[in-house]
Amino acid sequence: MEQLLVINTSPQLSASYSRQMTERFVQLWRLRYPSGEIIYRELGNQPIPHVDERWVQAAFTRPEDRDQQQKNTLAFSDELVSELKQATQIVIGCPMHNLSVPSPLKAYIDQVIRMGITTRLVPGTPGSPYAGLLNDKKAYLLLVRGGHGYEEGGAYAHMNFQEPYLTAALGMLGIHDVTMVSLEYTAIGGGQFDEAFKRANSRIDALFC
Repeated sequence: MEQLLVINTSPQLSASYSRQMTERFVQLWRLRYPSGEIIYRELGNQPIPHVDERWVQAAFTRPEDRDQQQKNTLAFSDELVSELKQATQIVIGCPMHNLSVPSPLKAYIDQVIRMGITTRLVPGTPGSPYAGLLNDKKAYLLLVRGGHGYEEGGAYAHMNFQEPYLTAALGMLGIHDVTMVSLEYTAIGGGQFDEAFKRANSRIDALFC
């Protein structure tokens, strides 16, 4: 059975364009997979613990050697990892924050990249020293930017750390089948935004044609 993990990262709710995009995606996904299961993971308005010393010590202790406190420390991370493992498809709604991703999404990624569980280190491997263990999944990135010119070939493409970071992080998990739909001009408005919004929605619709 298909299972979709929906990850929303914007701190805004009704005013969030990335949430509008994930909602459109989910509506079409339900039509494609009427018996599929959808799991929501809210990051934009829920506290995501940052990795600290206790977390590192627990994560790098063999599971059979962990005491109860260490198990408790990793409980939330284990929950997130379980969601990822069960999902067959993942959609992430992500606005650009200061040229990259919202901090809760970075914290989430730190929680789910686990050595021996979601990835492993293979030194000397061409391209990346990591071999992800979640390589049977498809990911969709619905990306929003207030300005414009950050897409490939744009004037500010060299300042776009949103796309390369997310694709690299997903690659560490073994998720290489990644499709991106981006929407720019959201803080500018006007006719350019209207056209960009139509294009983004058309691209989402085309994913299900």
